[in-house]
Formats: sequence, C-alpha cells, structure tokens
Amino acid sequence: MVPHLVTALNGPINELEQRILESMSAIERWFRLEWMEHTPAFYCAVDVRNAGFKLAPVDTNLYPDGWNNLSPEMLPLAVQAAMAAIEKICPEAKNLLLVPDNDIHNSFYLSNLARLARIFNLAGLNVRLGSLSNEVKAPIALSLPDGESITLEPLIRSQYRLGLKDFDPCTILLNNGLAAGVPGILEELHEQYLLPPLHASWRTRRKSNHAKAYEEIAKRFAKMLGMDHWLINPAHAICNGVGPDGGGLDELKTQADAVLTKIRRKYKEYGIQEKPFVVIKPDDGSSAAGIWAVRDAKELDDLASRIRQVAPRTEAGQGGGPLMVQEGVLTHERINDAVAEPVVYMMDRYVVGGYYRVHAERGEEDNLNAPGARFLPLAFEQSAHLPQPGMKPGVSAPNRFYMYGVMGRLAMLASSYELEATDPEADNTD
Repeated sequence: MVPHLVTALNGPINELEQRILESMSAIERWFRLEWMEHTPAFYCAVDVRNAGFKLAPVDTNLYPDGWNNLSPEMLPLAVQAAMAAIEKICPEAKNLLLVPDNDIHNSFYLSNLARLARIFNLAGLNVRLGSLSNEVKAPIALSLPDGESITLEPLIRSQYRLGLKDFDPCTILLNNGLAAGVPGILEELHEQYLLPPLHASWRTRRKSNHAKAYEEIAKRFAKMLGMDHWLINPAHAICNGVGPDGGGLDELKTQADAVLTKIRRKYKEYGIQEKPFVVIKPDDGSSAAGIWAVRDAKELDDLASRIRQVAPRTEAGQGGGPLMVQEGVLTHERINDAVAEPVVYMMDRYVVGGYYRVHAERGEEDNLNAPGARFLPLAFEQSAHLPQPGMKPGVSAPNRFYMYGVMGRLAMLASSYELEATDPEADNTD
C-alpha cells in the first residue's frame, strides 16, 4: 500500500517533477560521475519537506537510527548496499563492531540496533555490540518488543585497537553522534576502519557547513536541469547566537530578516500565497530541541530567553554559540489528516528505503521530530528508487519516491563535500 498524499501538485513542483523524470538518465550519470570523485558517507538519513511548490532536504543525519522503521520489503536493498560499502572499505572483513548510543533503555532504539545488526549479518559479517556506557560492565541481554533480544558488551581497548572479549573487528561502525564529545577510547584507532570518521560527529560537525556544501551542489544540479536551484535549496545564514546578556540578538534578527526577505522575493516571483518563515536552530548538535519557527524577526524578542537556554555553548562555557537561520519549508503532505514528511535512508551511494514521520499534533511548518511522532514505512509495490516513465507527474506514486531519493542523494553528496572540507588529515595546501 502506498500512503496517500494530498500534496497540492501545482506550479513549479509539477514542472520540476516532470523535468527530473525526463532527465533521469542524465541525473544518474551525474551522480555516477560525482561518486567517482567523492566518497559517500557510510550511511545517512535525510529529512525531506515537500511544500507542493518546493521540495528540499532540511536535515541530514550521518549517524541514523530508526532503521527498524523501514519496510521489511526494503531489507534486501539495505543488505546489498551494506555488501557494496564493506567491500570497498575492507573486502576481507569478517567482524563488525557496532557502537551504539548510550540510550540503552529505549526499546525503539534497541530495535533499531537489532535491525542494523541483522543487515550486516546478512551481508556476511559477524556483528557484536560494544557499548560506551558506564552502565555496561559485563554483557547485558536486553529484551525487545518483538520478543527477541540483543546483547551489549563492554568495550576493550588495546594500544591501537578496539574490540570485545574474544572479538577483534576489522571495522567499527558508530551509531552514536558523539554530541557530548569524542571519548578517548575511540581516538587513534589507526589499525581499524572507524565509520563514520570522528570529524563527522556532532562534536565538530556544523550544520552550516553542510548547508553551504548542499547549496553548491544544488546550484550545479539545477544548472544541469536548467531550473532555479531555489526550488530544491533552502536559503540559510549563520550568526553568533544570543549570549547570556542578550548580546547577539540584533545580529540574529538581522540575519532572520535577510533570509525572510529572500523568501518573500521568491514567493512573489512564483506567485506563492503562503506566508514565509524561517527556522532557528543550533549550528551544532543532533538534538531536535531548540528549533524555533518565526515569521517575523520581531518574534525573536520574545524567544530570546529560550534560545539562550538551549543554544550551544562557546568554548568558555557561555551561551551564544553559533545559530543557523534556515528557510522554512512547509510540508503539505498528510496521512490520515496528520502532517507528514518523508525520511530517506541511504547506505554507501544507494537509497535503501525510508518512512514517513507523522505527527497529528503538529502543523505544516512545525518540526515533526518531536515526542508524539509516529513512523510509517514507505511501503510500495515497486522500488523506491525507480519512477514509472511516461506517466504524468503525480499520477505514478513511485515518481514521488524517486524524487525523494534524488533529494536524499543530493544531501548525501553534500555531506561528502562537507567531510572532505573538514577532514583534519586532508592535505589542504592546494
């Protein structure tokens, strides 16, 4: 069954969808050439917003959980992608150490770990889970809602390697964004493959770096298709944020007003009647907390104290860490009258599935990654990757999913650019 979409298919998005379908061969070749020059992130999940007049990724997670929300029918795609990814990195790999988040009491997250372990087990690897949590001092068997269980074990560090008792892995896969910092036990593992690399962690990663890389890619992609890159690219700006004494608020208001002005200009150009808004979010960290939508920069006066409380800290421990102002993209998609947005999952350079994040208590401009959200697999009769050529836009359901896959891969490519630019071991003398 395909979830019913009530997206208003009119205006530029219709033309955009048609153009992408007609350009599928050129698009696939474009991606193929890009992946010859750039290494994809090992895996990622991308939140996509479909406003009807605009389709764009708004968040890219390089340590995705939620794999248990994918449709079981898509599991073979994930297994094949895992095989391809491991073969490129360590063809002789036998053992994979999966290092999870410390949220070991969350049954949904544990189900995600079980699904990840199964994917790599089916790809031909022995998979065991090693926990960074101080609570795990001996192997712990944890029960899952479906009656199965997983076992978390304490990590053992030697001089140059990380493993478990009687388990020496070639590859270590992190499913932990390390927002609180990189523990020493993960550093200087020069004899093993650590995926993703440590500079992909939220301790050093910045959303504005990703947005900058994505903008560059969106412009080149749009130029290839002869269209306006704004249709797939949210405008953004970066500022220093709000300090404990309120310093920086004026700069934040100025940046918010500048982005809103850009959006109003585009809305006028395309005859869009919606009222534009921007989203204020911390530039670092993977938490969904601390995300505010505003339609007028003046609204920030009332939000200043809340922003200070959640905003990232500077190295001196003070508030006022960087904030990103991002163009808000409405979601006009509904499932059973609840607001919905697609989340696209990828491994290596392949789309392997996704799901709808649905929230009955949130509006079309709100952040849906919040308590009360439900997840419905993108279950469909045909592959999520391929459209049905010759069908009119909006008629063939997989067309929409192909579009989502293109957006997801553009965001994944941006993360490749982003990680290359921030790699501490890269030679940047050119």
